[in-house]
Amino acid sequence: MLLPEAHISSLIVQVSPEHIEETKKRIEAFDEAEIYGVSDVGKIVVVLVTQAEGFITDVIEKINNMPGVLGASMVYHQIDSGTDTDTDTDTSINTNKNNLAPDDGYSVSEEQV
Repeated sequence: MLLPEAHISSLIVQVSPEHIEETKKRIEAFDEAEIYGVSDVGKIVVVLVTQAEGFITDVIEKINNMPGVLGASMVYHQIDSGTDTDTDTDTSINTNKNNLAPDDGYSVSEEQV
């Protein structure tokens, strides 16, 4: 069965320290967003998991327009392609001589920004 594509991205949001709590609440209102870290100086680490790449840029624009936000930047983006879960592959024996992950039909492409 082919699974849908998933876009996993990480953002750093720089916000005025007095706006941290308000900004966290606004970011958490996005179903696809999860906050992974907050610093007292106003940096918020946000992870987005979406099925469309366009949603990422929409969220970044919305966050940039929030009161007190100084900037939001994507620092990581990974695309997990669908995988065929019906294949029968035996990965218990590693015959791979180049120390790369075995090719089990699962395709992942990464892009660091």
